[in-house]
Amino acid sequence: MKDLAGKTAFVTGAASGIGLGIATALARAGAKVMLCDIEEPALAGAVEGLKRTNADVEGVRADVSLRAELESAAEAFVARYGKAHILVNNAGVGGGGPYGAWTDAGWNWTLGVNLMAVVWGFEIFGPLIERHGEGGHIVSTASIAGLVANPVTVPYCVSKYGVVALSEGLRAALAPRGIGVSVLCPGFIRTEIMDSVRNLPERFDRPPAEALAAMRSSDMFKTAQERILQGIDPLYVGELAREGIENDWPYIFTDLEFEPMVEMRFAAIREGFDRIRGRVPRR
Repeated sequence: MKDLAGKTAFVTGAASGIGLGIATALARAGAKVMLCDIEEPALAGAVEGLKRTNADVEGVRADVSLRAELESAAEAFVARYGKAHILVNNAGVGGGGPYGAWTDAGWNWTLGVNLMAVVWGFEIFGPLIERHGEGGHIVSTASIAGLVANPVTVPYCVSKYGVVALSEGLRAALAPRGIGVSVLCPGFIRTEIMDSVRNLPERFDRPPAEALAAMRSSDMFKTAQERILQGIDPLYVGELAREGIENDWPYIFTDLEFEPMVEMRFAAIREGFDRIRGRVPRR
């Protein structure tokens, strides 16, 4: 999709952070963009800010962890813009907690927003993109944690590994249908992900105040928060995502910081094969 002018795009988690960065970059390229988010005041502010630049944008509120709400948002998108060319599955939360503190509600929220909403995004928007026959592109935000797991945020990593696998598999499946697929794997970006609980839906039990306070006072939380505060500009990430759409990149990375860790993972996998090299499997 070399020319994005006049194309239509639907971006989830677009009220702030990476989502707003991508929506801004697409709007600057001439695309018509619908911003979707659960956080209504921030969404209204993001839409108003982009409209001041004469961008053709609208907003729609949805909890993407509920398929029915995502479907309703898609209907609003088609009603407003008629066609769907680009989908950005970006909404994400940093929930889950460390081993020993897991709850079913925490897993359900993390997987619901980070993974199932992406599955539903493909299922809902894929046919809409195919319908007009002009081709399109789908970008899904995973994380570098979708390639290198860490012991502290396992549920988050599980959800992001799923997004990577989904994107890799569907890239091959959707290419013959004229739909490009990219997975975005950012490192530390200046976002509000460390305060994801602010958007926790009422249907999930909120962690006790003392548990939240203990988490936020931990050295690991403070270190991660400091790294994020000093992280990469979300608009820069948006520009990379736009370039990835235009050039059909399978993987979109934001920096080289974690490249050695990814290479270490691949080396460990190769070692696993080397340990059985020369053996003939019993049939």
